[in-house]
Amino acid sequence: MTANRQVLTPALASQFAKMVLGHLTQEYPNKLTHALDNAEDVKSPRALYPIFYGSYDWHSCVHGYWLLVRLLTRYPTLPEASTIRAVFDQQLTDENVKGELAYLTSPSRAGFERPYGWGWLLALQSALNKLDTAEGKRWAQTLAPLADAFVERFLNFLPKATYPVRVGTHFNTAFAMTLALEYARSAGNQQLEALIDETARRWHAKDIACQAWEPSGDEFLSPALMEAELMHQVLPAAEFAIWFSAFLPHLAQREPATLFVPATVTDRSDGKIAHLDGLNFSRAWCQRSLAGALPVDDARKSVLLDAADCHFESAIAHVSGDYMGEHWLGTFALLALEA
Repeated sequence: MTANRQVLTPALASQFAKMVLGHLTQEYPNKLTHALDNAEDVKSPRALYPIFYGSYDWHSCVHGYWLLVRLLTRYPTLPEASTIRAVFDQQLTDENVKGELAYLTSPSRAGFERPYGWGWLLALQSALNKLDTAEGKRWAQTLAPLADAFVERFLNFLPKATYPVRVGTHFNTAFAMTLALEYARSAGNQQLEALIDETARRWHAKDIACQAWEPSGDEFLSPALMEAELMHQVLPAAEFAIWFSAFLPHLAQREPATLFVPATVTDRSDGKIAHLDGLNFSRAWCQRSLAGALPVDDARKSVLLDAADCHFESAIAHVSGDYMGEHWLGTFALLALEA
């Protein structure tokens, strides 16, 4: 799979759609993150999660739906559009949403998918909110109660979270908060927006001279660039400019050097090692977004854009081919393309 000048063309969108539709409702193989309260909780993925049982795991299924909504938004006459609509009509029902909500009711599942899946569910709701069609409005209304449940979880969790989680995997708080912030703004949820703003400042406002000790062997997010992207979204432009220069003071000299070298992926059949293709995509996403925050004549702008192109090209050929990457990498490729 190759990109055309690193933009989302109709042909590439169609390839992504076919790939995601191929696994969105594929129940197995499946990696459950499931707390059992009793023997009756030993159930199949579809019985546990009536909507998000495919794509190997719950969160990948959620952002598979997100990817399809984004493709449908950009290209409503995509050859796969009718199939996408049929899947959404079949899966996004009031009954299925009630089933997903029922799963969350157990106290032992209070931390289910925290925070990565929380952020992605809200990103999906945000994408549906922006899909300005009758069907988009219907799907958004149907899924809204589940989004409300995860908003409530953010509101309960962030005030008691003394510290951020800076790893480059599912537990990274900056990534989830970036997705949740977009939702809060699209939904007009001022309470959630204010809490994310306050939390991001509390955790990161004084961070300076980032060393960027990355990547670790299973990361798909850059802890350094993801934090910068969150602060880019939170802070007013003038305030962000000051913060960013202090956080990565030698960026124009391509330091820390590790942020400019795509991660090496040695075995794409190994699910953890395959994460590193996602790191290359997510770095490209952040690098492009951060470059967009800089003045045209800022030397850091071309440095970031060149690095983004390099990272993207290192990963795009590997979006499909092995299920360990195929069930999720398209989403991160699209994040980079949309940046």
